[in-house]
Amino acid sequence: MPKLKQLPKQCNDRGRAFAWHKGKRVYFGVAGTDEADRNYNQFIHSLTKTVSVPDTLQGAENSARPRNTLVSELAACYLKPITPRLDNSHVLHFKYTIGYLIGTYGDLFVNDFSPKKLKTVRSRMVETGRLCRKTVNDYTRRIVQIFSWGCEEEWVDPTVVAALREVKSLRKGEPGTFDNPPRKEVPDDVVLQTLPFMSPTVAAMVQIQRMTGMRPSELCAMTVEDIGKTRGVADH
Repeated sequence: MPKLKQLPKQCNDRGRAFAWHKGKRVYFGVAGTDEADRNYNQFIHSLTKTVSVPDTLQGAENSARPRNTLVSELAACYLKPITPRLDNSHVLHFKYTIGYLIGTYGDLFVNDFSPKKLKTVRSRMVETGRLCRKTVNDYTRRIVQIFSWGCEEEWVDPTVVAALREVKSLRKGEPGTFDNPPRKEVPDDVVLQTLPFMSPTVAAMVQIQRMTGMRPSELCAMTVEDIGKTRGVADH
């Protein structure tokens, strides 16, 4: 069966963040900065957005199921059907999750995956220092979701899924984890004072978000087709 290669890991060379890809270094900026992390995430996204589903796993409904499915193949198969149903932000989070999963156990057979291995993947997420506890727990649940889907397709043994569901979420204060501070609303007067310094497009986006409560990702993904063009006519 064709295999997905492990995703390149972010490294540090004299204060510069980089990753090896096809024998070359791809640099992301100053190590440890938000810009470097953002560039690295975009790089990983570019590698995973074209992941293809192995032909050996696309048989008819009643065809024989492969017994030796790899974790990387299962993840690729799961990604294809969910992509049209989810918005871009959710798909991106699944791709990040899959990156951690196949970067650690991509060449492992799915039925050899276990709660301890799930915890190992989770530990890798914590060790990066980039993901808060809530996000780590969310990504861990997504991995279980992938294996649950594989069980529905008869590629994963039900006992594997049942065992993975017994892994408890990280609790507040777990060593190595952190929680982001609560988000606070920006006062209206601050928003009004800032609007004149924004470009017309960004100012309009800020005002729409203020009125609707949309998430930034939802606002950025909004298209002309999403805007209602009819308005009610008041009775006279």
